[in-house]
Amino acid sequence: MMAAAVSANRLELLQIADLVAREKSIDKDIVLEAMEEAIQKAARSRYGAENEIRAQIDKNTGDIRLFRVLEVVEEVENPAVEISLEDAKEDKPDAEIGDYLASSLPPMDFGRIAAQTAKQVIVQKVRDAERQRQYEEYKDRVGETITGVVKRVEYGNVIVDLGRAEAIMRRDQVIPREHIRQNERIRGYIYEVRRENRGPQIFMSRTKPDFMAALFAQEVPEIYDGIIEIRSVARDPGSRAKIAVISNDGGIDPVGACVGMRGSRVQAVVNELQGEKIDIIPWSPDVASFIVNALQPAEVSKVVLDEERSRVEVVVPDDQLSLAIGRRGQNVRLASQLTGWTIDIMTEAEESERRQEEFMTQSKRFVEALDVDDTLAHLLVAEGFTEVEEIAYVEPEELLAVEGFDDDLVAELQRRAADFLEAEARAADEKRREMGVSDDLADVEGLTPQMLVKLGEDEVKTLEDFAGCAADELTSKEDGILRDFSLTEDEASDMIMSARVVLGWISAEEAFGNSEEAEEASEEVAEEAAEEGAEEDAAEAAEGDADAAEKGEEA
Repeated sequence: MMAAAVSANRLELLQIADLVAREKSIDKDIVLEAMEEAIQKAARSRYGAENEIRAQIDKNTGDIRLFRVLEVVEEVENPAVEISLEDAKEDKPDAEIGDYLASSLPPMDFGRIAAQTAKQVIVQKVRDAERQRQYEEYKDRVGETITGVVKRVEYGNVIVDLGRAEAIMRRDQVIPREHIRQNERIRGYIYEVRRENRGPQIFMSRTKPDFMAALFAQEVPEIYDGIIEIRSVARDPGSRAKIAVISNDGGIDPVGACVGMRGSRVQAVVNELQGEKIDIIPWSPDVASFIVNALQPAEVSKVVLDEERSRVEVVVPDDQLSLAIGRRGQNVRLASQLTGWTIDIMTEAEESERRQEEFMTQSKRFVEALDVDDTLAHLLVAEGFTEVEEIAYVEPEELLAVEGFDDDLVAELQRRAADFLEAEARAADEKRREMGVSDDLADVEGLTPQMLVKLGEDEVKTLEDFAGCAADELTSKEDGILRDFSLTEDEASDMIMSARVVLGWISAEEAFGNSEEAEEASEEVAEEAAEEGAEEDAAEAAEGDADAAEKGEEA
């Protein structure tokens, strides 16, 4: 291209620039700038690389003008790019230090090497401009569904021609067992556009949940118009999916609208997703109802929510267990992804057995802690009391509500419970001291003696050890150090932050912002500083008394 450009007449130069701009869908000025830069580089190879050469192409006539640029200085150190003020005034009387003078150079004929160099410059500049244009065009199209033509398949990765750019669909973004052939049209979801040295990388997917949501938006006008909302999507690509929908119009059934007449709408999506089975679930603000719907087609007997841990226990009839779990756990896994809750499935028989075990365990603890008989312990558990702490600190009226309980019995039960807890705490505190758990760690608000023993067993014995922990190290249900204490992750995080504030690792404001916790942490640090100061004063006073006594003896 450059060989033709440098040997062409002036009109052909502009025609070539216009042609390249149209072919590459870039601005004509960018092509002309590339040509000017190429001519400058070729001219430097002719006149010397040390010279500052500028080229200018007239956009109307195509005339090429070459200039040599010199800077006006007091003392010339590099004659190739500098000129003295005295010499500059000969050409320009009003020249001053720091000005630049441009002197015209005669037209030149480009040699073969210079022409080749210029061609490389133009090709590179045009390629860079094309890449920038592609990035600007597609960076705001993330989240769109787009159709292209399969250009080639490399090691499972699919290269898709989008017309003015190429996209890549990685092998993990291709639906399993989907046969993709060269030159066939394919639809995908743009989930990322990234700028890289080799050009913008456009990433497509056919496995993302958002792709299925976009397909439904295309097939169901009510979704496109906002009458029906897609609240969540869960997919096992190529096998099965669940989608939760809700209608903003009470007169429109969201599930029926998505299914369509004789299943036409959902079938169009199924065909695009290579036969992926789709369960359309009505979304509900009531978590329990939503989870029951998400586990369809299985029937659910009971749902028990643990909101602190976003965990739910679902009880199903014995003959529904395999249906609720699904093949290789697929149904419960998709339901968990759809709802955002961790779902534990158990049968009615398993739940009954577990409840019986819990009943006996809790009753046994009441017998040991309160020194009561089995009948009274069973009665307390049956009334919903599960911990000795509840007996000790609950309002007496709640215990008096139990049939057969009077004021004397309630007072005695609460006294025994308080005595038991106090003795248990003393024993735990003594044990943690024997284990070497520091008093500083024991002063952290929220840590009970029993928790301190557990921490000590895991070699967390100082305030520094505790401050270096992460919240999930304490609360993880699988291997958390304090998993047996119903401690939430937020509570654990607050205690860790308090320890870091006391140690001076961070300020109270950095840990808690302008909250009550920040004020409490600041007060705690101040109290500790005051206590340390008082201890130092007492030590100095004692040392002074000892010195005085020693002097008295000498006298």
